[in-house]
This record gives sequence, C-alpha cells and structure tokens, in this order.
Amino acid sequence: MHIEELGWYSNRLGRYMPLKIYGHGGKPCLVIPSQNGKHGDFEAFGMVEACRPFIDAGKLKLFCVDTIDSETWSCEWKQPRERIEWHERWMQYLIWEVYPLMAGGIMPMTLGCSMGAFHSGNLFFRFPDRFDATVCLSGVYDAANVLGGYMDDLVYLNSPYHCLQNMPAQHHYMELYNRSHMFFCVGQGAWEDELLTDTRKLDHVLKSRNIPAFVDYWGYDVNHDWCWWRKQAAYFLGKIL
Repeated sequence: MHIEELGWYSNRLGRYMPLKIYGHGGKPCLVIPSQNGKHGDFEAFGMVEACRPFIDAGKLKLFCVDTIDSETWSCEWKQPRERIEWHERWMQYLIWEVYPLMAGGIMPMTLGCSMGAFHSGNLFFRFPDRFDATVCLSGVYDAANVLGGYMDDLVYLNSPYHCLQNMPAQHHYMELYNRSHMFFCVGQGAWEDELLTDTRKLDHVLKSRNIPAFVDYWGYDVNHDWCWWRKQAAYFLGKIL
C-alpha cells in the first residue's frame, strides 16, 4: 500500500497541519477522525486495514486529517461563539487547502466515525458540489445540542439537522443530493444512545425532504466502538465503490 505523509503551515489555523494519504488511485475520500482525533488514528485503530481491499485494488484513496475538536466542540470552557468560529476556520482549511489535493477526475467523498461522522455529514451537506458521497457512522447531527443549546448563524450553517429542515425544495443542492450516495449507520448497543437519537432525528428530516439517504440501524449488540466501525466502513464502502 502506498502511504504518504504531508503537512504545511495553515495561515487559516495558525499552525502546522499534517495529513496522511493511503492508496495510489481510485475515489478520493476525506477521512475525519473521531472526537479530538489526529491524522494517524484511522491507521492506529485498524480502519485503514479494513479498507485495504478497496485501497489495494485502486478503488479508494484515503486522505486523513487532524481535527481541532479540542478547541471547538470539546472545549466547554470557551464561549460558544469562539468555538464555532474556530470550527469554521477548520472547515475552510479543509475546503481550500486539503480539498485541492483530492480534486481530479473522480469526485471525492467523506467518511467519519462518531464526531467524525458529524464532520463527514456536515461537509457533504454543505458542499454537495464538491462531494458526491458520505459514510457517517454513529454520528451526531444537531450542532446546537453539542453546544448546550446555543444557536447563531455559524452553528446553523454547521448543523445538518437544522439546515435541511429549512432548505427550499427548489434549492439547487436538492438536485445534487439526489445524485449522491449517503449512508448513515448507528448501532443500538452500549454508548450509542445519544447517537441513535440524533440519527433518528436526521432520518426523519431526510425522509420529510425526500432526500434519498440510506439510514441503517444495526443491532442491540452493536456498540459505539472501532470493532463495529471497521465492519460498517467496509460494508458501506462496498456499496459506493
């Protein structure tokens, strides 16, 4: 497997940001790690190995990045506005600095687990002109709830649960959603309660807007854990690639 590690100083974030790439060709996939995660987590927790058949076959190329969740979604001592402003800087870093590395003849997709699923879904719903597929495993989708009920313009922009409810039926994003592949999955076992609630909320909104997403609820033995995300990632990637 071809592995490449890159990095550069991001003026948007005021720091050096590393990036790790796995694969030699195929569909580019922006991978967001779980909460407070780093670019090496997907490999460390066996997710890259779970994706290996697609990577080795030249069907998939992973682009794994760092989060700054510890300064945004996890940083409860900061004011919510400061937290969401830093999150927005990170989103702009992904779109304007990382995405150009991925763009080419094949439209990229997003993939994430837990908090990474929130980021994955949020990126897809905000930028369906740049991504045509997403796989979100055990995610939250109500950004205001993560911030203790706080809402402003940036929180709304980054909250799929809220944005999709109010998107006009004639909005051009609706056509883009209709040509895309969306997979949302959550277990019903240990530590999945909050994620199960949020997935059901998003499922209801997607159905009410006739957005053709596939939302899958796995069994009561399926916990919020990497061993299940490895199985789920391989399963849903197989439906896209």
